[in-house]
Amino acid sequence: MGQHDVTIDGFVEPGFERVADAFKNNFIHNGDVGASVCVYHQGRAVVDLWGGLAEIDGPARPWTRDTLCLMFSSTKGITATCVHLLVQRGLLDLDAPVASYWPEFAAAGKQDIPLRWVLTHQAGLAAITSDVTLDDITGWTGIINAVGAQEPNWEPGTAHGYHARTFGWILGEVVRRVTGRTIGQFFADEIAGPLELDMFIGLPAEELPRVAHLYSPEVAPEMQELMDQFMGPDTLLGQVLSGPSQLFGYNDMWNSPELLTCEMPSSNGIGNARGLARLYAGLIAEVDGHRILTPETVDTARAVAVADPDKVIGIPMPFGLGYMTPPPFGPEGSFGHFGAGGSLGIASPEEGWTMGYVMNQMQLGLTGDARSISLLEAVQACVDTPPSGGSSP
Repeated sequence: MGQHDVTIDGFVEPGFERVADAFKNNFIHNGDVGASVCVYHQGRAVVDLWGGLAEIDGPARPWTRDTLCLMFSSTKGITATCVHLLVQRGLLDLDAPVASYWPEFAAAGKQDIPLRWVLTHQAGLAAITSDVTLDDITGWTGIINAVGAQEPNWEPGTAHGYHARTFGWILGEVVRRVTGRTIGQFFADEIAGPLELDMFIGLPAEELPRVAHLYSPEVAPEMQELMDQFMGPDTLLGQVLSGPSQLFGYNDMWNSPELLTCEMPSSNGIGNARGLARLYAGLIAEVDGHRILTPETVDTARAVAVADPDKVIGIPMPFGLGYMTPPPFGPEGSFGHFGAGGSLGIASPEEGWTMGYVMNQMQLGLTGDARSISLLEAVQACVDTPPSGGSSP
């Protein structure tokens, strides 16, 4: 049932009213419970909206300007940005073997896998087949040892397949080895701090009260049967998405403080739409005196590197170096990353805009749904149409 009386706050600059209309429509027709959306154009915010409920169980908790939300794989865009910043500074080489930074990674025939293949999901390490506990993952060392010992699932470099979890563990450990800081600490110091982003990889415990409660997607029995067939524990897709020892599902476990406060650089970034939009704005333009990546670095990162059908997902999923290029339904030349359930961070350098969207009602899919698609279409229409007046949400 839609929320026809939803409260939406924030601002919309003249010419971007269609984004506000699409955002409100997501609550009425597309199932949103609580969400935020933000758009930057030519380096400044032109839309910053939030609305709905951060929690519906017990006393309802409204979604406010400061509400944070789990972003799942939209986190991968943050992690990729950290890596590209280190490449730009000369501390990492895309063509150097991962093992040159992390010697233990050379085990099981992985000594020649270059950093580039991790970013393009060609490393052949999509699934971890050894037994791993949740404590191993939240404590970092255990899962890193498992990744380092893992034999490739397929011959590295011969195919790309979505590294849903391992992408972040491999890159996070490389960042730790070269900087002496966890990737969450590096992101906070070098990117979130300068850009004043309200985003985290590894949420400080004192910020937990600001996090929206995540709601799992509703799945019809016939759809569940189909999903079990294609994503069962014996399938590569199932092993990749459920993680080591089938520890993960898209359920209430993601509301636990343990998973919100640890560092999972593929999966548990926490922030808001404003942070995502401002992050990507700082990649393609100067924002309040700060630009994170040079145009040359961005062009290298967003050039399509792989476009064949994905070995894990089974459909074409074009990737550059860590970013979807373009994300599904994004314009040509755009780059960014979707998160499971619906979140999105995206930049269109040629058109000069970026968008962030986060929400607490998950829907099925890894590459967007009616909510993000309608917002993308609205942004594109606004950028293509000269402003003719304004309104508040």
